[in-house]
Amino acid sequence: MLGRRRRRHDNNYIYIHNYHYGTAQRLSQFLPARSSELAVDGSETVLGGRYADLEPLCPIPAIICIGATTIRPMTTLTEPWLYAWPQSVVAGETVGMRVAGPPGPGELRIHRVGLHRERVWSGNIVIEPHDLPEDAAPHGCPWPDSATVEVLAEWRSGYYEVSLLTAAGFRHEAVGFFVVRSTEPDPSRPLLVLTTNTWNAYNDFGGRNLYSRGTRVSFARPLAPGYLRKPDGPGSRVAVVDAPDPAMRAHVRYLREHGQSDWAGSAGWPNAELPFVRWAEECGYELDYAINADLELVPGLLDGRSLYLSVGHDEYWSWEMRDAVESFVAGGGNAVFLSGNTSFWQVRLEDDGSAMIGYKDQFAKDPVFGTDRQHLLTSMWSDHLVERPENQMTGVTFSRGGYHRIGRAVGNGAGGYTVYRPEHWVFEGTEVVYGDLIGAAAVTVGYECDGCDFTMRDGLPHPTGSDGTPADFEILGMTPARPFGRDNSPRGVPDGARSECEFIAWRVLGSETSEDVARFEHGHAMMGIHQPGGTVFTAGTTEWAWGLANRDATIERITRNLIDRLSTA
Repeated sequence: MLGRRRRRHDNNYIYIHNYHYGTAQRLSQFLPARSSELAVDGSETVLGGRYADLEPLCPIPAIICIGATTIRPMTTLTEPWLYAWPQSVVAGETVGMRVAGPPGPGELRIHRVGLHRERVWSGNIVIEPHDLPEDAAPHGCPWPDSATVEVLAEWRSGYYEVSLLTAAGFRHEAVGFFVVRSTEPDPSRPLLVLTTNTWNAYNDFGGRNLYSRGTRVSFARPLAPGYLRKPDGPGSRVAVVDAPDPAMRAHVRYLREHGQSDWAGSAGWPNAELPFVRWAEECGYELDYAINADLELVPGLLDGRSLYLSVGHDEYWSWEMRDAVESFVAGGGNAVFLSGNTSFWQVRLEDDGSAMIGYKDQFAKDPVFGTDRQHLLTSMWSDHLVERPENQMTGVTFSRGGYHRIGRAVGNGAGGYTVYRPEHWVFEGTEVVYGDLIGAAAVTVGYECDGCDFTMRDGLPHPTGSDGTPADFEILGMTPARPFGRDNSPRGVPDGARSECEFIAWRVLGSETSEDVARFEHGHAMMGIHQPGGTVFTAGTTEWAWGLANRDATIERITRNLIDRLSTA
């Protein structure tokens, strides 16, 4: 099928991206739009947007993705792909390795990945040429198992990478993953719950993700390039490290040069969990692992535990996930959110957890809209129709945060926190004092950030509670953040459309007057703590793990204080 779009902007660029990378050569590159017409042969392409500043179609997640068009995919895979199913298992259970691609021999390898790569299994298979379903993105890839592997008792809880090697010269190794849970929880081991709902929301393998007008995304399919592996290098982080970079050229260049998904900077194992795990294991901490869906689908997952951990970009939560964590904390358990944009959107799991529903800005199409189940609406948790703001759990919300070191949203910001309560036990051993800037050298604060409505009294910030933040929430440190508005949106805001900031005001308050919108235009990333039973700490940023990876001494000591104190409580 031939995809055509006309462009007449001599100094702009068009970004062309093949959603299904295995159908043909991936057209992930910038092309000068100096001709009046551009034609692309291929079955599935996305064209559109103005790129005078070298901005890709969607380099940064926004509430509404405008201008994307998906064309029906081809079904013949020209490269091998794989995924493991199920994604979460315990010893004694089996994992299926579902592989498709050009026929031929291949070798599957399974490694436990942490500070070191430990090979636990390998085996030869014959790759079979299964088709890619037209509805792969919403309904998955029902390929048969090319191999099944039993999880042995000696396999430690952890993240396990599955890789396929062939001799055919394909441009990438096919990669998948699964998680091994512990069969006997140890209260001294924190439970790290991987942000797999967010990985799935951004995954654009086989069609639309939740940022290109999709409303259902399947876990039972491969993850696009960049979500499970990515090389180091300038621009690998979506947060701007070498500011200023208002057009985010370094990140755009990185995605293009390494053939990664446009969304690979926003979600996936290498972006936060991997650097955190490497740091934790090097420091001698033993962790147990689970995935987001386990909070809903595995009864008693948190029983007998002391500390729940969220790391990175933990954006998508179901009602049952909230129930599990909030009940755990109310019963005396502890939760540490070294994450940002945490629990911003409500989602629902379907088909035994194999798919995720998220209507987002299309919430009026959600079947529960206007019904007695409207509390399950897949809109913002802070939506006035849902009435369960996420800051009731975490203390903070993206609605009162925004972006930091992203494009023109506090693009040249400090990258760290200003300390306000240095006497708190969280800072023990750091020697910080009031007003110190911490974490800046590593850009520990960046990308998506969470805060709360607050007021200053005698030089100290105090939450107002107007947005759902608990009265006992102590703001330990903070730095400015901003959502995307009409003045700083990376793609501009088309006539008749809402900016992200306007959308937030509309959903939180039910109104979008200029006065209402102004209430959300200036936010903060906040580090804070409260005690709804057990202790809940929040970092208020997606980038905390990079403070650890870059060995920021203060960020390391704070993290040690949290784990040491809360995993033994």
